[in-house]
Amino acid sequence: MKNSLHVKETPSMGLAEQIIGTWQLVSYQVELQATGEFIDAMGDHPRGRVIFTTDGWIAFNLEGTGREPAHTDAERSRLMQTLVAYIGRYRIEGNQWVTTVQTAWAPEWVGTEQRRTVTIEGDTAQVVTPWRKMPNWAKDQMSRSIIKFVRAH
Repeated sequence: MKNSLHVKETPSMGLAEQIIGTWQLVSYQVELQATGEFIDAMGDHPRGRVIFTTDGWIAFNLEGTGREPAHTDAERSRLMQTLVAYIGRYRIEGNQWVTTVQTAWAPEWVGTEQRRTVTIEGDTAQVVTPWRKMPNWAKDQMSRSIIKFVRAH
């Protein structure tokens, strides 16, 4: 299998090597800690990409299903509920990537470290966030996201 840099993946490759390249969003589910309920916070057909560069940069941009141009302040506000976007420097620690966020759709994320647990099998990656309160959904509830990507070709 090849990643977007045409590096042959081998079983001995670590996460730092496997993660390099561009990944396309397949699904985005949110689990509520209090109830165990799963919600499709980004809808049935979300879209987006995450890009990991060899020199330690990450660009993460995910959008929910059915986003349309906004014409009112209320519509613009609703668009923020179906967006997760940030850029920063990342590093690998074991089975996690840790991003130091430099710019983000949510100002409270700027300057923070965002930690994600990732499992890569072939051209598929599953990402799980820690339990936290997200600014766009499940307000004031602890939740975590389970995100699936495939390697973009």
